[in-house]
Amino acid sequence: MQILEERIVQDGLVIGTDTVKVDSFLNQQLDVNLFQALGKEIHRRFQDERINKILTIETSGIAIATVVALEYGGLPLVYAKKNKPSTMIDDSYSAPVKSFTKGIVSNVRVSKRYLQPSDRILIIDDFLAHGEAMYGLISLCKQAGAEVIGLCSVIEKVFQGGGDKLRAQGYHLESLAKIEKVENGKIVFTE
Repeated sequence: MQILEERIVQDGLVIGTDTVKVDSFLNQQLDVNLFQALGKEIHRRFQDERINKILTIETSGIAIATVVALEYGGLPLVYAKKNKPSTMIDDSYSAPVKSFTKGIVSNVRVSKRYLQPSDRILIIDDFLAHGEAMYGLISLCKQAGAEVIGLCSVIEKVFQGGGDKLRAQGYHLESLAKIEKVENGKIVFTE
């Protein structure tokens, strides 16, 4: 998606050879006009699927998943919590997820009330690197007996291999911007 790639180049900050910081428009500060365009594009890519629920992980995935849920006319949006709050007193599904940027493992959870066997899920996240968050969310869906219809990341770092592994397993994965590599402080995109 050209508008996203241009924004990454314009405002993204390259850190080393494997990190692209985009918190000025995607994570900490949100460009809601850009999000609206991203939401429309994600909806367009999955519009022929009979999705009835959106699933993401806290925190960065929630904003884009909300916009996509609205594009679908207000589908329910569920997000996996990274820590079990004291208010989560009912049974929950859980899966370990390693954060690429934080270097920690969180046991993500979703209440069993919010994922059902009848659900046809679109999983959305902001970044896809090694695929850890996606695999964790897929695990939650499998535990519930829900069907994963598609996966979508706003930005995929292709060179870290997560997307290739997920596609090889037969998942319909879409990424709005695919970074092939970071070289000499420059971001190189792939089609």
